[in-house]
Amino acid sequence: MNVLHVGTHLDRQRRSPEELLEAWPTLTDLAVAVSRAGATVKILQVAGEDATLERNGIACEFVAERVVQVGRRDFFFPRRLAKRLAELRPDIIHVHGLSHPVHVRWLQRAVAGTRVLVQHHGGAVPRGWRIPLYRWGLAKIDAVSFTSSYLAAPFQRAGCFRAGLPVFEVVESSSWFTPGDQVAAREVTGLGGDPCLLCVGRLIPDKDPETLLEAVRLAARHLPELHLWWCYTEAPLLAAVERQIAADPGLRSRVHLVGRVPHDRMEEFFRAADMFVLPSLHEGSGYSLLEALATGLTPVVSDIPAFRKITGDGAVGMLAPVSDPEALSQAIVRLASADRGSLRAEARSHFERTLSFDLLGAQLASAYDTLVST
Repeated sequence: MNVLHVGTHLDRQRRSPEELLEAWPTLTDLAVAVSRAGATVKILQVAGEDATLERNGIACEFVAERVVQVGRRDFFFPRRLAKRLAELRPDIIHVHGLSHPVHVRWLQRAVAGTRVLVQHHGGAVPRGWRIPLYRWGLAKIDAVSFTSSYLAAPFQRAGCFRAGLPVFEVVESSSWFTPGDQVAAREVTGLGGDPCLLCVGRLIPDKDPETLLEAVRLAARHLPELHLWWCYTEAPLLAAVERQIAADPGLRSRVHLVGRVPHDRMEEFFRAADMFVLPSLHEGSGYSLLEALATGLTPVVSDIPAFRKITGDGAVGMLAPVSDPEALSQAIVRLASADRGSLRAEARSHFERTLSFDLLGAQLASAYDTLVST
């Protein structure tokens, strides 16, 4: 089976194709996973320039489109992508992202009759005039996939999909991270604390940093050696977070805003910690949660559909109600007294059983087979 993974998300930073492969490792990770399941996979991605590269045995073709800037937004029609798609004639087209329905419709016209699966990679349910745009753009696709079927329900209720459109439940990605020596990792990263908490998430409203800081303040009453280390990239709430920390002496001494850490160093940060904490309000999946579990790190995260799916309904770690710092702090305190070696083994075992790339590739290959045979 010949599968084409298509990306229509235009990089705002206009990085070169080589840089994109480094910045977006999941671009090839999913393709490798499907390839290992027996399919022949190629990547077709919009970019600022044309290029043909190979990574991990996967052919990656980058296609430049004419971009029109309107205000702060960039727009393009995938004319050259559609032309190349028609030349390749794959058996299955796997489009990454639901956010460009017009592009999906345009591309599908170039390969009438070819099965199309569109995978959700986050993004809010459209409102107002965008709903009929989604309905039109996605009218002829053959299936969608979501990390959790609960995430598909709001799109269905809004009328974005035709009635009866198949929904495959497949986690967005996985991780190649592995467990390692915690003592050595702490020496390398400088992390410490008992327990040592790690948060990896942007300082944005959807990550609910206010709840996390309040939970740390409450948990510290019972855990005087607790420390929180926070790795982030985008940080529009940085000033607000700093004010909240500065206003509380207990937080000032135990909350460490690390900031940006290169991805190839993050494995050691996960290995160094005792718990992974993230009280998100919404997530399409949760890449940092997946990486935490891959290293055997115990999660304490919010009870939202994506996190329920990834943790097996809380089979590993603990889930806390959304925006409930008291419950989050109680979960941290409870897990702090558990046997941490056993918790690490459970987290890694759960990852291997339910979240590995091999399993993900098999699930996607099975979805493709279902679409081709119907």
